[in-house]
Amino acid sequence: MNRVYLLQRRLLALIDRQDPQAQRDEPLDFERLHLASCARVAWLLALERGVDPELAAAAAAMHDIGRIVTGRQSGHAEAGYEPARAFLKESGLFGDDEIEIIATAVKNHSSKTVVGTPVEEIVKDADVIDCYHYGFPFDRPEKEERYNKWLGSRPK
Repeated sequence: MNRVYLLQRRLLALIDRQDPQAQRDEPLDFERLHLASCARVAWLLALERGVDPELAAAAAAMHDIGRIVTGRQSGHAEAGYEPARAFLKESGLFGDDEIEIIATAVKNHSSKTVVGTPVEEIVKDADVIDCYHYGFPFDRPEKEERYNKWLGSRPK
């Protein structure tokens, strides 16, 4: 079994432990869907870009852990850095260098105009692509620009 599958199972268990009655900016069902589909999109983007697909998919699955644990959209990327590091360390699935790559991608994924590492860029793209395909409107111009850039890179 690959580590992305095992990580997603742990993330789903984390979501299941959240208070279903608590007020949240996004429903827990969306968190479940989004973590899985972002991971799949990231895997495919990583294959296209020559990046480790397992690492990219793991980072994409983890990217909204800040919103999962706080229930809030505002500041969730930065708020997710430490929970991501602790969660990944506890999982025993990743080494220290990999944990830092994933946690940094979590922290930076909302900075859509800042160019980061290849894994960070894949997470940003997967997030935008996935949200758009679920019918969420672009709430910031940089998200639409990122989506259109990706769309324009597709083979005709």
